[in-house]
Amino acid sequence: MWTYNKMLQYPINIKCTDPRLAKVIISQYGGPDGELAASLRYLSQRFGMPDQNAKAILNDIGTEELAHLEMVGTIVHQLTKGASIEEIEKAGLSAYYTDHGVDVYPQAAAGFPFNAGVLACKGDPIANLQEDLAADKKDFECTLAKKL
Repeated sequence: MWTYNKMLQYPINIKCTDPRLAKVIISQYGGPDGELAASLRYLSQRFGMPDQNAKAILNDIGTEELAHLEMVGTIVHQLTKGASIEEIEKAGLSAYYTDHGVDVYPQAAAGFPFNAGVLACKGDPIANLQEDLAADKKDFECTLAKKL
């Protein structure tokens, strides 16, 4: 079982609303290579690992990804908190907010809801780890590209 500290690992204090940025960042929450996918990927694949150490490592990584999910959700919420309906419409989020209001819903930036079909859980530890590396590499490249 886990111990949950009711505070973010890294405090997030966004002062300005920016629904356009939130629309992009939502993919890191519920997109195919986002934090929800990462956490489910690791937490599901751990069962097929051949030894307890490998299972424990994937369990630890999966729970860390859940912490990332919480931070990204907080970012999206703060970027949209207090936004006017005009700002939401201008950002292209009117359909999103019609369906979900102020909740943070797991979806890709293109509007597609999270789909577990993006996970590869093959029952083969080598195949699973290769998929994990590929997904994390893509996540890292996307983050790097945004910084450049």
